[in-house]
Amino acid sequence: ANELIRHNMVVFSNGEQALQVLPGIVDSIPEARLNLIIYYLRHNSVNEAFELVRDLEPATPQEYIIKGVVHATIGQRNTNREHLKMAQQCFQLVGTSAHECDTIPGRQCMASCYFLMRQFEDVNIYLNSVKAYMYNDDDFNYNHGIALAATRNYKAAEEALLLIHNEAYKAEYVYISWLARCYVMNGNPRSAWELYLKMTSSNESFNLLQLIANDCYRMGHFLFAAKAFDVLERLDADPEYWEGKRGACVGVFQQVIAGKASRDDLQDVLTMIRNTSNPQVEYIVRIIKKWCKENNVKIT
Repeated sequence: ANELIRHNMVVFSNGEQALQVLPGIVDSIPEARLNLIIYYLRHNSVNEAFELVRDLEPATPQEYIIKGVVHATIGQRNTNREHLKMAQQCFQLVGTSAHECDTIPGRQCMASCYFLMRQFEDVNIYLNSVKAYMYNDDDFNYNHGIALAATRNYKAAEEALLLIHNEAYKAEYVYISWLARCYVMNGNPRSAWELYLKMTSSNESFNLLQLIANDCYRMGHFLFAAKAFDVLERLDADPEYWEGKRGACVGVFQQVIAGKASRDDLQDVLTMIRNTSNPQVEYIVRIIKKWCKENNVKIT
């Protein structure tokens, strides 16, 4: 009885003193093992969680779910198919069981199973069915946002991702890159560019620049495509970046002529074009300046 009281005190105090109390009672109180695993997962101690799960033979839905979560975490971190397969099996057993298939945890398990299989249309069917109960859940909105974006439902994906409050999640590259793609696809490239400006220089910021450059180009947001290609070109002399910047700058020029972009954008275009040492630069600059002179656009 004393062990049960100590266990419950840890649970009700949101994990306080978990490491002092739970390890000593995992063999006498089954829930203690599960709550210690949950504690380790919440504190990013995945290896410790796996040691407790390794020999666990699940008998309840909760045990299958926790075992599945641990295997999924390790499998995604290490790109380990065996762990991912084990996680899929755990989630599927719960999600297809007669007692759990119509419960919120059961449907989330099926969504998790399909997520690991990258069948995002199916993920969305299950997550949509429980969305009303999970509105303020950051984990739910993260997974739902990515699944929606993966099925090109960028408007709903952006809405889901912007519901997230957890600052650690919002600092992850996966979150930033998906949100940036949603912004671009939803016609808001400036917000995607601002996400890049907030990042420190790293491989991740370089990758985000490539995403913004290519997605903006594809969507006809040529000014921000040019800005991204301009930075990429200064970081890496790959001639493809010049070609991308050249095409995007010409795209801005065409949009200005057609009245679909601000004439003020041409000053930015000329500045970016002149950043490159290439025989084509002078010709492009001359064409733009000639048009500006004929149309009373002030540039330097």
